Amino acid sequence: MDYHESLEKMSPKTQDIARALNSLKEEIEAVNWYNQRVEAATDEEIKEIMAHNRDEEIEHACMSLEWLRRNMDGWDKELRTYLFKKGKITELEEGGGDSEEDDNSSLKIGDLK
Repeated sequence: MDYHESLEKMSPKTQDIARALNSLKEEIEAVNWYNQRVEAATDEEIKEIMAHNRDEEIEHACMSLEWLRRNMDGWDKELRTYLFKKGKITELEEGGGDSEEDDNSSLKIGDLK
C-alpha cells in the first residue's frame, strides 16, 4: 500500500482508514471493468455472470463507504447532504432537494381519518 507519510507517524486507525480508502478505490475500479465487459460481451450468459459480479462489487463499495461514514470525520455529513436526495446535485449543499425517503411513503397522517 502506498503511504504518503511515514507509517510510524500514523495511528492504527489512520492506517485502517487508508486501507478502507484503497479498498473503495479497488471496488469502484472493479465495478467499472465489469460494467464495460457486460456492455462489450456478446454471449448472454457471460453478460449475466459479469453483471452479477459487477453488482457484488457495488455491494462491497457500499460496505466500505458505510465503514468510512462511521469511522472517518466528514463522511457522515457529506453523505447525508448528497445521497438519496432529489434536485440538482450541485444545489444540495445549500439545502435544496427533498429526500427520496419522504416521497416513498404513500400513507400520511391525514389519511388515517
